[in-house]
Amino acid sequence: MEDRLQMDNGMVPCKIVSVHLQETTLKELKQVTPSMKEKSVSITQMNEVTPDTFGTTVKTQLGVSESAGQGDSEAKEEKSKLVKENGDESNSLSDKETGFGEHHHLHLSSCRECLQLENSTIESVRFASAEDIPELPDDCNSKLEENGDCLTTGIKRVNLAGKPPNILIYVGSGTAKVDFEQVKSIIQECVDTDSYTIYQLHEEQVLKAPWIDNSLLLIIATEGPISEKNQKQFMKFLSKGGKILGLSSSFTFDGIQIKRKDKLKRTVHELVVSKMDSTEMKLNLLISGCIFEVAMKEGSSKVKPLSRLNNADKDIVIVYLPYGDNGGEAILSQVHLELDTNSVDIQTEEDFNLLKMSNPKRYEVLKEILISLGLSCELSEIPMLTPIYLLSSDEEIHLTFLKWLEENVNVEGLIESSKVSLKFVSSCESKMEITPSLMSVITKMGNFSSEHFSLETYQQNLQTKKLGKILFFTEVTTTTMNLLDGLMFKLPEEMGLIAIAVRQTQGKGRGGNVWLSPIGCALSTLHITIPLHSNLGQRIPFIQHLVSLAVVESVRSIPGYEDIDLRVKWPNDIYYSDLMKLGGVLVTSTLIETTFHILIGFGFNVNNSNPTICINDLITKFNKEEGTNLKALTADCLIARTVTVLERLIDIFQEKGPNGVLPRYYKYWVHSGKQVRLHNEEGPLAWIVGIDDYGFLQVHEEGKGVESVHPDGNSFDMLKNLIIPKH
Repeated sequence: MEDRLQMDNGMVPCKIVSVHLQETTLKELKQVTPSMKEKSVSITQMNEVTPDTFGTTVKTQLGVSESAGQGDSEAKEEKSKLVKENGDESNSLSDKETGFGEHHHLHLSSCRECLQLENSTIESVRFASAEDIPELPDDCNSKLEENGDCLTTGIKRVNLAGKPPNILIYVGSGTAKVDFEQVKSIIQECVDTDSYTIYQLHEEQVLKAPWIDNSLLLIIATEGPISEKNQKQFMKFLSKGGKILGLSSSFTFDGIQIKRKDKLKRTVHELVVSKMDSTEMKLNLLISGCIFEVAMKEGSSKVKPLSRLNNADKDIVIVYLPYGDNGGEAILSQVHLELDTNSVDIQTEEDFNLLKMSNPKRYEVLKEILISLGLSCELSEIPMLTPIYLLSSDEEIHLTFLKWLEENVNVEGLIESSKVSLKFVSSCESKMEITPSLMSVITKMGNFSSEHFSLETYQQNLQTKKLGKILFFTEVTTTTMNLLDGLMFKLPEEMGLIAIAVRQTQGKGRGGNVWLSPIGCALSTLHITIPLHSNLGQRIPFIQHLVSLAVVESVRSIPGYEDIDLRVKWPNDIYYSDLMKLGGVLVTSTLIETTFHILIGFGFNVNNSNPTICINDLITKFNKEEGTNLKALTADCLIARTVTVLERLIDIFQEKGPNGVLPRYYKYWVHSGKQVRLHNEEGPLAWIVGIDDYGFLQVHEEGKGVESVHPDGNSFDMLKNLIIPKH
């Protein structure tokens, strides 16, 4: 039963984030890049989080799903107050917050797939974080001004196209000569890994998967021929503002032709590269055996040679080509920037030495190319893992948990799990090494302090009977989903356990998505149990909907914050309006006898403005527009409020079923009146009208009435190509 409730693997990048440019950033852009053509940016696209999606983040990760994963269109719904729904209870929720603090980036990559539990009464929707509803415009693009032949002429590139931070690598079909992992490795060493998620674009996905709308950069690294259909897809990607980097590939277009020179194949040659600062760099690299020739035709003047061989023919080996009116750009190379001396067969010691000595320059050239295509190459160090602190909002519950621990740890003080083993120690003086598979848990609360998390603020905002009472807190961990794995089946039901982290290094998302989670995100995993024979136990897919709603209401139920435009997107995303993704939800469920044990991972951007958008950005925006002075919110406050709201929503659902919570859900969801295509991109149009008793979308197709639909397995966008399930 467990494997039917958890997400499958499967590469499913998420869509994520569009860059939110503040007024100060725009002024800076004008000063630094007077040569860049300015385009009007549609407000729809400018609004944030996950404009593209192939897989969280732009900067992302579990936070929300990791996806997260990963804009979608979300309908504007009227605000709903906890006060109205729950009476005076909600008044006890504190809205205490602290100031902004530093702005960091988060990309969430959110999953998007559906899994149906094969049970007559239970259907489990694969939580996917759908990125954008079809037809979200990509208006915010910028084109590189044609001034100079260097990679970029002092231009500070910004992702104005609103593409998510997903990088795709296409290495062709069959036994590709260039290994995906090889290319991925070099790209990871060049770009800010907190900002981008890298996926392989498989041959079968080129024509079927909606990667075009969900990716920032496509790297083509195959020497094999490009089929006509694939060529059209790649050109479509460029026409929508996408960026392409060709690494010794056969891909080309417009006035550029590839000429084979067999005498150059797999030889080491010196080349001259024009740099950003208009200087030239000489280095030795391995040549593919091909060069570029510029055909004299209309439009070929836009082609800019960026590098030539230092030979008599001055053969062109790297070129820049703009494409279309939406900022599409390609840089094509016939030198092996992706290969190092360990991955090629070097024939002579001289060649080996030349390549080794040029290796630092190879990285420098590749970074400049990536920067010129709009990527950030300011590398962030992966932080060290930190100890976990056992905390509680109630001293009596804390002592009860410690007593339970004494009876359940082994002789070494361990609770073991296949994912991570926890060693419980009394103080931080323990010298044990913290690894992804073994972590220490400090049980004395007196040793705890953190500049990123206030236990007092958490306690003031947590108004639950059970959930969230026992807390595992850590500054840096792999993923909070793993921390509770060894405890979830043993822990007494009355102990509500939650894991909270400031940062995650391996955040998880649905379908194998990666969740990028830097400082400023609210990141947590909550353990709950649901009886099988209950309203919610018979409708497990609704849990993700309840959590998404709880996140939104955690903000919009605070007096004064009711109009902050935070919304829910089916099935498990949190959005700013219907424009940008702010967070997502990841749920795994296991049925033991007659009880569901459920881990709910949720993450959302609170105070990390870059590279997308966060809740405090929305508050600042609201204050400017309305002349108010609402305070910035903090992750500790909102996690506690989310858990509080979630417990109340579960109670209501158990008592009244779906109809008890759907009116509140519809107030905040983004899909009212939206249209989707059934079966495929050319399929019949249907209007979204709601969700059914099992959490599936309900649509109305003209002449056929209202029917429930679910995704067709498309891992990029849950709202594309919906199909009607067989009954």
